[in-house]
Amino acid sequence: MEFIGAPRTMRSAAIREERFARLGEPHIRPLVDYVAQLRTSSGAEVPMFDPSDGGVNARLLFLMEKPGPMTSAGGRGRAGSGFISRDNDDPTAESTFKFMVEAAIPRQETVLWNVIPGWNGTRRVTAEELGCGIRAINSLLTLLPKVGVIVLVGRKAQRAEPLLRGAGLQVFRSSHPSPIVRASRRAEWDAIPRQWANAYAASL
Repeated sequence: MEFIGAPRTMRSAAIREERFARLGEPHIRPLVDYVAQLRTSSGAEVPMFDPSDGGVNARLLFLMEKPGPMTSAGGRGRAGSGFISRDNDDPTAESTFKFMVEAAIPRQETVLWNVIPGWNGTRRVTAEELGCGIRAINSLLTLLPKVGVIVLVGRKAQRAEPLLRGAGLQVFRSSHPSPIVRASRRAEWDAIPRQWANAYAASL
């Protein structure tokens, strides 16, 4: 079944179960194994890739900063999804979904990930985490043979740019689609869909 999703639909337990049931599909299976290895080596809570995205067939890799609490399937309070997903039940994911639509980027052309792959209860990013994250991204890129463009989303993610330039891929930047950026740097917020559309055009 081709499941496109919608903003905040991961709030539904049935939708979350549907995504987990799809993790054996060919386009996502190598990334499931990758996450399993990260969980074993780091001991961190590493969310899963969303099988409604392009997986190993994607041409654009969007690298956010660090997973948030709504990626956590075992967190307290409101249930998280266990996935890095534009369908998560939080405002940043909702804006990501809407900006992708506004930029006219087909979902199957994208894969979403974070420079820091694991959630450890804080949004702070240390130099050690960044270095480990870059090494993990280099391993990830070997599983994404069609990716020609990386979009670094947010200032923390953009700290990784010097380390990614050697990958031979085109690197674009955008602001982060978070409520903080919307409230404090509205011009940057408004520019995000255009920046993402430019990155998509470069991938064609």
